[in-house]
Amino acid sequence: MSLEQKINDELKNAMKSGDKIRTETLRSIRAGIIEFSKSGSNKQMTEEDEIKILNSNAKKRKDAIEIYEKAGKTELADKEKAELVIIQEFLPEQLNENEIKEIVSRIITELNAAGAKDLGKVIGASMKELKGKADGNLVQSIAKTLLS
Repeated sequence: MSLEQKINDELKNAMKSGDKIRTETLRSIRAGIIEFSKSGSNKQMTEEDEIKILNSNAKKRKDAIEIYEKAGKTELADKEKAELVIIQEFLPEQLNENEIKEIVSRIITELNAAGAKDLGKVIGASMKELKGKADGNLVQSIAKTLLS
């Protein structure tokens, strides 16, 4: 079942149950899917495209959470956290920090990377392999730590 169909089915259920936050979140994801389909590229949505849309929505929520927490607006941060949990239901399971370290370490060895000058190469190769399975900021911080 495609992401679009899953979202539409979940949206119907959320609307029937009266779950306002879930309905709003699913509509947001659906808007991203519709935007992709109307982009004029006439290409079928791939799993990679679906993950990009979901990651984009998740990143917006993470950024908003950070901003609201800094401003002391906990009720708005809590709403964004609830939306993030809903978005993560549709994303592939995220790897934990140790699993990411193992993969980044292997990539550093494969690329014979040594030091901060190779950071870009390591992050690029790591993100290609970890696409949708790990947060880019976490991958970057792990790569920096391992290369220093």
